[in-house]
Amino acid sequence: MLTEQKPLLSGFGPETTAQEVLTGYDLSGKVAIVTGGHGGIGLETTRALASAGATVIVGARDVNKAHEALASLNNVEVIKLDLANPSSIDEFTAVFRNSERALDFLILNAGVCFPAVTHDVRGFDTHFATNSLGHFQLTVGLWDALKQSGNARVVSYSSVGHMTGPIDFEDLHFTKRPYNKFVSYGESKVACSLFAIELDKRGREHGIRAFAVHPGAILSGLTRNMSNEELASWGVTRNEDGSYTSSGGFKTGEQGAATAVWCAVSPMLNDMGGVYCEDGDIAEVVPADSQLPRGVRPWAIDPVSAEKLWTISEELLQIPHGTIPRSRD
Repeated sequence: MLTEQKPLLSGFGPETTAQEVLTGYDLSGKVAIVTGGHGGIGLETTRALASAGATVIVGARDVNKAHEALASLNNVEVIKLDLANPSSIDEFTAVFRNSERALDFLILNAGVCFPAVTHDVRGFDTHFATNSLGHFQLTVGLWDALKQSGNARVVSYSSVGHMTGPIDFEDLHFTKRPYNKFVSYGESKVACSLFAIELDKRGREHGIRAFAVHPGAILSGLTRNMSNEELASWGVTRNEDGSYTSSGGFKTGEQGAATAVWCAVSPMLNDMGGVYCEDGDIAEVVPADSQLPRGVRPWAIDPVSAEKLWTISEELLQIPHGTIPRSRD
């Protein structure tokens, strides 16, 4: 049964923190993977899940940096993971599979925003390759561990940046049109949402449910590749010490992690999935031409586009078609 893209009136909101979502929860015995779980909202996600008793495996490009950031936390492990490197993804999944553990929560948090290099060594658009294809390959490699849980949830980080427009399936890697970093980033975040929509269809008969999440506007390390002029258009000033001053409207890291944690653990979402969420609830659908910084546009939850993207992702990654088959219903 499909979940309606309609708020549940969860009682949470934009100021809710991940720790507040987890009040009263005991996640002892549960296993989570959080990509990029050592910085920004990823770190707050790791902190919240670990404090509730879950074992959290953090995938990190810089293992030493991750160990340093996570040193004060219990129940946390670090495995090297570079989402732009297919071999690194295979190595990560092999290490986890060898532990023979079930995977209860897969939080696809890591990503890039306006990187200096626009295409990877394969010629793939860097935003799309890292934010979408990297997590696609990772999830396929962890599929058996997710099924082993019997009640797993996958959370894919999208963004309100999806409002820039639908994916141009005829030019995924900007070989025909002028490169635009905002469009490139936005399309990669549409892809992250569509991935959750299709993954949920393929996983629900195995007890695997998937959700797309907009964490909210957060001044994290992802803004480091923005110019001072671009930040100023958002009402943000970069200070000499690397910190930021804003005119408001931004969430803290603790608030930004709340929706992903809610999607991972909330009993309100039992037997639900395949929806886009924000502010601790299922988001409402807004018109395609809406300029509001909230809600989900129709193209980010379109099931036809979701299936098309899945097939293209299999082809680009040379994953045999149907490795994760569609549900029979």
